[in-house]
Amino acid sequence: MKVSKKTDYALRALFAIAELKGESISTKNLSEYTDVPRRFLENIMLEMNNAGWVKSISGRYGGYVLAKDADDITIGEVIRHFEGMLAMISCVSVSNYEPCSQESKCYFRRVFLNIRNLTAQILDKMSIAVCLNQAPITNDDIYKEEFVGGLGI
Repeated sequence: MKVSKKTDYALRALFAIAELKGESISTKNLSEYTDVPRRFLENIMLEMNNAGWVKSISGRYGGYVLAKDADDITIGEVIRHFEGMLAMISCVSVSNYEPCSQESKCYFRRVFLNIRNLTAQILDKMSIAVCLNQAPITNDDIYKEEFVGGLGI
């Protein structure tokens, strides 16, 4: 699964706002801090405001703050909001199911169903707060010897 730039940018913004622990941040400063184009970020912030994750504070020192506790916003719900589904193929998606002529005899569909289920379990347990309490990953984490042999990882 690969998430879109929009989802990536939304997550960047949520984490940046959560790091401020209740202080507001302007769209201009948030754009600079997260390296997200301001015009694109403004639309994303409106969507996240409508979703109830952030709220806008007006005035000279206004900006955005979290509307919900960082423990109550999961990575899974953000991805579903912007991507529509977690499943890698639509024949195992609940929200965007599309039938396939091969369903009754498909041997790899179960693999993608298992991936969907495990991905959902992980992403739905990962709140913004939980992620903020983890150390950022390093290249050593990415290039662990047991994974390096897999092309396209």
